[in-house]
Amino acid sequence: MSDKLIRAISKDGLMKAAAVSTRGLTERARQIHRTLPVATAALGRTLAAASMMGNALKEDGASVTLQIKGGGPLGTLLAVSDNQGNVRGTVENPAVELPLREDGKLDVGAAVGNQGTLTVIRDLHMKEPYVGSIGLLWGEIAEDVALYFVESEQIPAACGLGVLVDRDQSVLAAGGFLIQLLPGAPDEMVSRIEASLMAAGPVTSLLAANPDPEDLLRRALDGFELDILERSPIEYRCDCSRERMERALISLGPDELRALIDEQGQAELTCRFCDNVQVFAREQLEALLDGMNRKK
Repeated sequence: MSDKLIRAISKDGLMKAAAVSTRGLTERARQIHRTLPVATAALGRTLAAASMMGNALKEDGASVTLQIKGGGPLGTLLAVSDNQGNVRGTVENPAVELPLREDGKLDVGAAVGNQGTLTVIRDLHMKEPYVGSIGLLWGEIAEDVALYFVESEQIPAACGLGVLVDRDQSVLAAGGFLIQLLPGAPDEMVSRIEASLMAAGPVTSLLAANPDPEDLLRRALDGFELDILERSPIEYRCDCSRERMERALISLGPDELRALIDEQGQAELTCRFCDNVQVFAREQLEALLDGMNRKK
């Protein structure tokens, strides 16, 4: 089953929700970055959250960047989503290994850490992007994403994220949901949602039983009537290109580019989000340098 995103609203108009199944794109990220299981789980959760947040933006070309710096051994987690929910990401230290928790689960909280920040950057192609940041409390990512909406945007929210890793380290299931209350929602709706989520059980168990994000959302919100507003495919998608890498070389400036040519004779650039490698031979670098000098 290909990765999918759905968006829904309750029939009473008091709650909106999104859910994603992201096994394929999480496995793609694992292969690109060669992550070990705890890094796969942390990056997969971050990708799923960013996908749902990005899809909520309807402006053409808009994007959401989710950055998590928790102070743990994984270092910085970064995910970028377009306004359709297609996403890419990276983890600073993909080869981290930690003992399992007492319940036998991957210790994502310890790997991410809770002594840092979660930052959301919304680029709507205005003069400046919107940047919101909160201090991490848990490092498990889902709870911190929900806290971000409460603290930074004053929106009551619940988030569930999960990645199930197989014995061969491949991804068996991945995805999550994001639920937000709308203006006018009564206080008792919060307790109803909490009770429903508790009864539904872990995200990974739900996705392992059925990877359909609509089934995930309906089971997470059992007892609520939902109207599905959108169903769309999503994927791991990077927008890197040789032209972008050329611009990166040009941004070095003529002196640094000259030094690169003299010392190495060529340049090999690898995208940090994907496995795209571009090699620039000496004559190509010389041509870039000539173009820079002519513009002086």
